Amino acid sequence: MSRRDPRSFGARKRAGWGMDLFRNTRRSRVAGVCAGIADYWDVAHWVVRLLFIAAFLFTGTLALWAYLAGWLLLAPRPRGSVPGEGVDEPGPQRPMEYDERRHDYRPQNPFRYSESASVRLERAQERLDAALRRVEAMERHVTSRRYQLNKAFSRL
Repeated sequence: MSRRDPRSFGARKRAGWGMDLFRNTRRSRVAGVCAGIADYWDVAHWVVRLLFIAAFLFTGTLALWAYLAGWLLLAPRPRGSVPGEGVDEPGPQRPMEYDERRHDYRPQNPFRYSESASVRLERAQERLDAALRRVEAMERHVTSRRYQLNKAFSRL
């Protein structure tokens, strides 16, 4: 019997199935499945828990069986691992997007909506105004008598 993936079931489970999908046992209520899914989607934990309760009310035990399957198929997040980093071997990573507030890249979230165009335009205008103030300060320094005096002393 030939296998397509040389890694075992347990190794793929411990690696988050190549998607960085783990149970979050630190923020868990029962087993951490809802908290782990919330971490993966980057939404509030209570939203996923509320969706699970709604699914349980509308589907009955089907949602309970899905939760038990998640409990068995998802490994707890390893201690000290940061979301976005693979554990054993890095699998396919989630697409990244640039966060203008943190000036860094973060995993793209399908549920995070960008700010309106007017807010982004206002923020860009603030950055341009700050850059203009810095350029004006440099011009004042370069055209000052003190700069000319220091330049003359440095030539000596």
